[in-house]
Amino acid sequence: MLSRVRSSGSAAKTVAKMRLQTTSGVINLNFGTNSSNGGGSHRNNRGRNIINGSNSSRRFLSSESPTTVSFEKMETDKRYQPTTDVPESLLDKDVTSEFSIAGQFREGRAAYLDMSATTPVDPRVFDAMAPYMIGSYGNPHSKTHAFGWEAEAAVEIARAQVAALISGDPKADDDDDAVNGDNKTTKKKLRRKRGVDPKEIIFTSGATESNNLSIKGAAHFYKKRGKHIITTQTEHKCVLDSCRSLEMEGYDVTYLPVQQQTGRVDMDELKAALRDDTILISVMAVNNEIGTLQPLKEIGELCRSRKIVFHCDAAQMLGKMPIDVDEFKIDLMSMSSHKVYGPKGIGALYVRRRPRIRLEPIFSGGGQERGLRSGTLPHALCVGFGAACDLASTEHDFDKEWIEYLAEKLRKGIEDNIPEVVRNGDPEHNYPGCLNYSFAYVEGESLLMALKNIAVSSGSACTSASLEPSYVLRALGVDDELAHSSLRFGIGRFTTEDEVDFVLELLGKHVERLREMSPLWEMVQEGIDLKEIQCSQDEHHH
Repeated sequence: MLSRVRSSGSAAKTVAKMRLQTTSGVINLNFGTNSSNGGGSHRNNRGRNIINGSNSSRRFLSSESPTTVSFEKMETDKRYQPTTDVPESLLDKDVTSEFSIAGQFREGRAAYLDMSATTPVDPRVFDAMAPYMIGSYGNPHSKTHAFGWEAEAAVEIARAQVAALISGDPKADDDDDAVNGDNKTTKKKLRRKRGVDPKEIIFTSGATESNNLSIKGAAHFYKKRGKHIITTQTEHKCVLDSCRSLEMEGYDVTYLPVQQQTGRVDMDELKAALRDDTILISVMAVNNEIGTLQPLKEIGELCRSRKIVFHCDAAQMLGKMPIDVDEFKIDLMSMSSHKVYGPKGIGALYVRRRPRIRLEPIFSGGGQERGLRSGTLPHALCVGFGAACDLASTEHDFDKEWIEYLAEKLRKGIEDNIPEVVRNGDPEHNYPGCLNYSFAYVEGESLLMALKNIAVSSGSACTSASLEPSYVLRALGVDDELAHSSLRFGIGRFTTEDEVDFVLELLGKHVERLREMSPLWEMVQEGIDLKEIQCSQDEHHH
């Protein structure tokens, strides 16, 4: 808001100008205020919009959206330049060492093998999103004009695309339709049985919010039935923290251990943990650190037989492995867009309607998303998520073949060429694009620093800032030394074979270099049992 301007002399006029650059030309917005020296009265005059263009009556619609920044502009603009140079203040030129890695950093982008942390946005997804980020900018909850209708229609299409991805293999429906011929009634029953209703998809900000809404919402709604919840020790941190929050409210939570060799749930232990007041079981589909796939179908059948709500965090499984919520009997399922080559900041929660699952919202608002998740939907992100799910369905066979090929090459390259390595997780029941290895007698953080041309992680991206060893590996019985030396490799749609070769080259080189610096490795090479040394030290100490 422009303040009034006082003048003690002749009439004065101040003009505030705002210049906007559009595809139609330049728009000058003039806001003028006049003041006179009599009686302190003032008169505000609104300026006109002067469009410098051949077509002054043209409206600024989605078809006239601004162009993006050109590559030529990006090459000269400092904001788009890479910042990979090491500051001079951090370089100590007087220090020399045979183990130095100075000067080994290569120009350009690092090889990205951290697809379990996040995936790049598929260019086709970006193309689908772009019109809704610039031109079709309406609020999807506005019901009184075409801008809102257009945005709402885009959201509903995206909702259907997400629903289709978790409805199982569409080819099965085609086969059944061919068998049943023209029986329309039978076709409708088959589609109703196998297909997920788009109304069962609730958009959220991501899997973390979906997990919170599932666990807290179900626990609060069904608290009169019981207050016992079962989860596993290897769940994502947001699941474990949600359960701990419920414990402070008086709920009883069982943190089920997993099989140490595989990381999978033992069904006998799960059955033994059930109680009459058990209301919820939460088990993730694919572990985000070790890639282990859980027995979802067996867990779902157990939950359905006992009328227990089954929640599944499927963020690492969505779009990578086939999901059929009806076959697995999943009642609540959390999903995330940026794990499946979609944009960050958007996710979804599947909430079953038959049999109906009820939730208590975790925050209040305008009652959007069937009253379960209030707030204005970012329809451009919803469109991106839907497009990513649609691509995951059409590209599944190609992605599967490529990722399995690269994963096998990485696995053989590590296990055949680097001694004393341990693979963490189940070698049989897993997602092949997530491999976790522990390199004995090597400190993981040092190895990460040495591999600065490669983007990998030492565990979950959500807990990578912690210096503590991974709680997931601890649950598998991995000792702290090995847990500290673990690296997670994530392979995806856009990973190249050259990147895998580059990783294997540097990995073998730096693991050998770091082990030469370790006195423990030298002792192992000489045949000394380190466990006996540790034991004698403990006895001497006591």
